Parts: sequence; structure tokens; C-alpha cells
Amino acid sequence: MSKELVKLKKKDFETDQDVRWCPGCGDYAILATVQRSLATMGVPKEKQVFISGIGCSSRFPYYVSTFGFHSIHGRAPAIASGLKTARPDLTVWVITGDGDSLSIGGNHLLHVLRRNVNVKILLFNNQIYGLTKGQYSPTSQVGTKAPSTPYGSIDEPVNPIAFALGANASFVARVGDTDAKLLGTLLQQAHEHQGTALIEIMQNCPVFNDGVWAEVSDKKTRADKQIVLQDGQPLLFGKDKNRGIRLKDPFTPEVFDVTDDNKDQVLTHQAGGPLAYGQLLASLSHPEFPVPVGVLRQVQRTVYDQAANAQVQQQVEVKGKGKLEELLASGMTWTVD
Repeated sequence: MSKELVKLKKKDFETDQDVRWCPGCGDYAILATVQRSLATMGVPKEKQVFISGIGCSSRFPYYVSTFGFHSIHGRAPAIASGLKTARPDLTVWVITGDGDSLSIGGNHLLHVLRRNVNVKILLFNNQIYGLTKGQYSPTSQVGTKAPSTPYGSIDEPVNPIAFALGANASFVARVGDTDAKLLGTLLQQAHEHQGTALIEIMQNCPVFNDGVWAEVSDKKTRADKQIVLQDGQPLLFGKDKNRGIRLKDPFTPEVFDVTDDNKDQVLTHQAGGPLAYGQLLASLSHPEFPVPVGVLRQVQRTVYDQAANAQVQQQVEVKGKGKLEELLASGMTWTVD
């Protein structure tokens, strides 16, 4: 007889550690929403694991009352992949920032996405290095003035969504740090998705890059600066939903005013549509376009850890359980006098 799960609350996922982020940091809002969401997922605390790399966001495991691992710079996806493959019964979350995941960790992020390991990645994007005092990051906009770029960055920024789609990610989403309702919905959807789920969170750093997402995320302006994606629904935005996205030619999106005469030209969101459609959405950026939020792409494909464990089980059924000493003595061996 299975034991009924104890009903959990947000406070059950709070720890006794002092939360040490700067006043006003967007990480506080994300933490609160994650804790509330975990309580509704029906997964025991001992079956949840948070793995982080290095950076402000990577303090997360200290503040969530589950198992956790504050790992090394950029390597959280690799560690999470190993854990999920060895322990498929665990729900594994990766907490990372734009610097941690897209600079030194870019290669690891690429491979967890293409392999489609069943882990959930929250990528906090504040377009700056916060922990090391404000150097420009891989997502910083051209012209960003920082200690490492006193005359303005000349680097073209990485688009995290385009990067994920380029790696054939099976679940890609975006949301603002203070949009608790949408973030909560996306966390649940990511949890239920089979395969790697990546959520880019537009996060504010009030000390080193204050207001970088303000126009896009602020409640007063976001109706005109965001498209909230709903599968099967038209790409409409604005307070009155009277503006839309259509194709000017087969490859070029444009914003237009929607009327009864041209409403059939509005693109319809297809979360499971062609990869090229997801890449079109990824190309929509502020200020020329409203920023898409919600699930940009969700498809089903082979899940790495499930396939790996099935392969192991198949060989066990054929050959029986192996012995470690036999494995070590198999193949090419040498005797050293």
C-alpha cells in the first residue's frame, strides 16, 4: 500500500539560512515563486534536488529545503545529467545565470539540451556578472558600460532562447522575475515535461544593471512590450489586443495594427510547430518587437536518461547482473612487475 504524500506548503521549502542577495534583487521573487510551486507538485522534499554553478543565482540550493549541490562554475548541467541518469527517481533542477551557463558553461548547457536529459533548468538572465561586481556578460547588450568594458561592450550578445533552439531543446520558455503567476505555471509545465526544460527568467540586478528589463517586465508597460504565448492562439499584444505579428515575407516578421479586415494575417502560436517557427519567435526582441513570454517551444523526443537506463536494463536481461571485479579485469589488461 503506497503511503499518501504529506501536503506541503511554501514554508516547508524554506530553510534557516539568511537569504543573502542585494535588496531589490529579482532573485527574491523567483525564490518565493519556486518555493510556492514546489509545494503543489506532489513530490516529497527528499526526492527534489537543486544543483547550481557559480554566481548570485547559484546560492539557491542553500535557500530551498531539499537536497542540493552548489557545484563549480558552468558545470551544473553535467553534474545534473549524471545524477538524473543514476537516480531517475529524483526531480532535478538546475539553477544558473547568464554568465555561468553561457560563458564557461556554454558547452555543458549545449550538451544537456541536445541529449534531452530529464532535468529542469532555470536560467536567470540579468545581462551582467553580479557576483564578481558588474563585468559585462555573454548576454549584455552592445554598448553596456561595465568595469570590464568602460567604453561600452562591442560584443554581440547571446540570445539564450536562440541558443537553446539551436541545440534542439525540447522545452523552451521565458518569463519575467516578478510575474509570479506565469512563472508558477511554467514551473509546473517544466516539471511535467519529459526531457530538458529550460526557462529563461528576465531578472533584475538593482546594483549593476538596474532596470535592464524594466520596460519589458514592468506591469505598467508590459502589455505593449510582451506577447503572452498561448498554444493555438494568435500572436496579439497591447492593452486592447489590437496589435499583432505577421510575416512580411516568408522569413521576415513585422508588427501591424489588427483590424477585422486583416486579422487573418496574424500568426498563430504553435509550441509544437517547426523549429524554424521557434527560431522566428526567438528573433523577436525589444525594442523593435514585443518580447515573447510563456512556452516558445515544446516537443517530445527521446529522453536521454530513460534511454540510457533502458539500454542498461536490456543488457542485464541478456547477460545477467555483472560483477565489478570481472569488469575491471576484462578487455585489455596489463600486469606491472
